[in-house]
Amino acid sequence: MDFDLSQPKTAFEIPPIDFREDLNDEQYAAVTAEPGPLLILAGAGSGKTRTLTYRVAYLLSKGVDPKDILLLPFTNKAAKEMLSRVEDLTGYEPRRFWGGTFHSIGHRLLRIHSEAVGLAKNFTILDAGEAETVLKHAVEAVDKTFFKNKTHPKPGPLSSIISMARNTCSSIEETIVHYYPQHHELIENVQSFAKAYESRKQEQKVVDYDDLLTNWLKLMDTSPEIREYYNQRFKHTLVDEYQDTNTLQAKIVEIMGANHQIMAVGDDAQCIYSWRGANYENIITFPDRHPDTRILRIETNYRSTPEILTLANSVIQNRETRGFDKELRAFKPSSQVPYVVQAMDGKEQAQFVITRIQGLLEEGRDPKEIAILYRAHYQALDMQMELSRAGIAYQITSGVRFFEQAHIKDMVAHLRLVYNSSDAPSFMRLATLLPKIGEKSAQKLFALAKETAENSQRDFIDILNDPKVVAKVPAPARDDWESLVLSLQDMKQTNDSGT
Repeated sequence: MDFDLSQPKTAFEIPPIDFREDLNDEQYAAVTAEPGPLLILAGAGSGKTRTLTYRVAYLLSKGVDPKDILLLPFTNKAAKEMLSRVEDLTGYEPRRFWGGTFHSIGHRLLRIHSEAVGLAKNFTILDAGEAETVLKHAVEAVDKTFFKNKTHPKPGPLSSIISMARNTCSSIEETIVHYYPQHHELIENVQSFAKAYESRKQEQKVVDYDDLLTNWLKLMDTSPEIREYYNQRFKHTLVDEYQDTNTLQAKIVEIMGANHQIMAVGDDAQCIYSWRGANYENIITFPDRHPDTRILRIETNYRSTPEILTLANSVIQNRETRGFDKELRAFKPSSQVPYVVQAMDGKEQAQFVITRIQGLLEEGRDPKEIAILYRAHYQALDMQMELSRAGIAYQITSGVRFFEQAHIKDMVAHLRLVYNSSDAPSFMRLATLLPKIGEKSAQKLFALAKETAENSQRDFIDILNDPKVVAKVPAPARDDWESLVLSLQDMKQTNDSGT
């Protein structure tokens, strides 16, 4: 096997790993495959994460330097789990790798090379809600009456149209014609709104999540020296859940893995993100883009019983496979046969589930052994109503993510504004927390403070307690405004001092 990467072997001794003992035959074949383009077709519950983790460990055992590996799991949780497991196996700390989601790696690259793509060094990142607010203001600056028409898309759906265009690398016109034909007459409007949105983000030195990817691709496309550097650096690119990549992400993988040393792991039968541009054609056409691709299959399922897999296989057996056939085999012993119940609507479905739960409880089953799974949160309302009517106590285990909690976003807004004083959404969030300050008042205060700071050539944070600005703060909010400004100034002083 040729693992000579023209790099000195690492002096770090990793513990011995019995790959043959730890992996099944299919996983072992994938983990120990020779370098080159590899497409691993791995079914649900077959150990995709385990395979990628051990592949990284195997590369390290062959003397590959951690910095030469680019690992792209689909979620932050998967990235953390993989790198933690790699550390357990090899002793290499996660910080030594370039491993994370597409967005996190894009963010990391843009912090290093922001100026090469025209971004401010201190750019801040908008979450989805903030991006919609910036878009809303951009639209209103172009057409004040647009959102007053009830047939027009609101900021959320409008944001989705623009995002779909970017993630599928399509024009606004192509995107609307293909995905949103009901808005065909608004093509020119949306085109102008998208331009205004880009201008406003540039002005405020902010980026949305899509920008992390579009600017990553732009960086590689427009900076040959930077592209060559990373092509030489990343000798091995490993991608998880490849079937859920969209056109933009696939292009990034191609350009980062120009040497064809790519291991793409996925399952063409599990593409679930088409609503945001994911294209399972990426996995089907992988061998066409990478000559001499080896296709390996991992078909042993460790998650489900034979009866469940029989049902799953029957559901997907008639799909178009184009030679990518596979059939999952169960590792677990036989159990109950699953059954499908067709309900008329959500309420009837909920009533059936609650009746079944009541039967299980009457049989003496522990309530802790009963779980209800649903596809989306909006489907839970009928279930919760019926559970309450039946007097059955329940607990919802999912909820708002940590950084999406209001008080956390309030705290982060302080930090973002200190770091990037052009970050209007952060200013708006903080200002509207104060008495008698609404969205319009906050916008006016921000514009006044920016203008005053620029005219006097003073720092934005310092100008917030200027008499000219304070005079426009509603009287009931003055005391809180003073406290806010003092907090921001303290944070700025700490940031400037580097302590």
